[in-house]
Amino acid sequence: MTLAGAVTPTSNLKRQPANQLRHFDVAVVGAGILGLAHALQAARRGLRVAVFERDPRALGASIRNFGLILPTGMAAGRPRRLALQSRAEWLALAKYGGFWHSACGLLLAAYRPEEMQILAEFAQGASGAAEGYTLLTAEQVAARSPAINRMGLLGGLDSASEVLVDAPQALDWLPGHLRAQYRVEFFFGETVLGVGPHEITTSSQRWQVGRSVVCSGVDFETLFPALLQQSGLVKCKLQMLRTVPLPREWKLGPVLATGLSLPHYAAFAECAALPALRSRLAQEHPQLIEHGIHLLVAQTEGGALLVGDSHEYGSAVNPFDSVEIDELILSLVQHLLVVPRLALAQRWHGAYARHPALDTVILSPYPSVRVVAGAAGAGMTLSFGLAGETFDNWL
Repeated sequence: MTLAGAVTPTSNLKRQPANQLRHFDVAVVGAGILGLAHALQAARRGLRVAVFERDPRALGASIRNFGLILPTGMAAGRPRRLALQSRAEWLALAKYGGFWHSACGLLLAAYRPEEMQILAEFAQGASGAAEGYTLLTAEQVAARSPAINRMGLLGGLDSASEVLVDAPQALDWLPGHLRAQYRVEFFFGETVLGVGPHEITTSSQRWQVGRSVVCSGVDFETLFPALLQQSGLVKCKLQMLRTVPLPREWKLGPVLATGLSLPHYAAFAECAALPALRSRLAQEHPQLIEHGIHLLVAQTEGGALLVGDSHEYGSAVNPFDSVEIDELILSLVQHLLVVPRLALAQRWHGAYARHPALDTVILSPYPSVRVVAGAAGAGMTLSFGLAGETFDNWL
């Protein structure tokens, strides 16, 4: 299928003289997934939109992740509702644009009694099959994913809601789609240095805008630094790995996670057995807890495995990756899967902003400006639903 509107995301617009200010209804700062989602939602409402991005294309957390839309991990209520809205949007865009995706679902495997208790409580609270969740026996888990290690396996939870996309491919396609379908204008390589009530200043000129949406990821220093520093947001670094492609006949099936993920996701925060699981994991795996490691495994279109990840919080992102963390992640994969080989093709790290108590942070330095941050590593999952909510409330 030909990708509608697919273009290389570089600016094709000539610079305007400094005394001729161009006007847009909405300026979006940042061409990561949150920025692109806000551009799409604004353009659908008939607004004239411009997107400004300092790099030649999206290079941050939006392309350094699993490409996983994960409604199951979101807390019940608003977060899960926004996640399901985003899921529907991703499926529609992938079908239209032809970029790779898989509605593969998620399988949470349990190897400890506490984990099974949490999964059972969650499935019951989520109305079980009515929400697309099914509690499985060990035999059913093994049938769902034949690659899984059955030793010590107690059971698991099957979710039908998860979708996997090729994040770099999708983030390259979306700007061209927005330009062709909605006439959104893109200014790549254009750093936004200041945002006022109805004006933005870039590295080349000033622009008149009706409203501005700032989606600048972990850049707390350029725009509204005092406001962001007071917001409670912290930076989180994660490490991920990609293997070489596995033999064609070897299939992972759904995205796999284990009980290590249960303390990480807000969806399970109220489960009665969670404190006992936290205590047990702290005793059995202190190194994993120290580095915030829980396990996700996904298989790409080409047959490689994406595996991760770790979570290290602070005010700065360490540029040097930890070999120890990579080895801990790989050891978890080797215990979870029966796999022919685990030769690595790539290692990398990403960073995102997170608030210790809120799933997202939306700041309003001016009535005409919104700063959208702190999606806590769930930008792919929340993006389109969150952007729609932003403009529904704002307009």
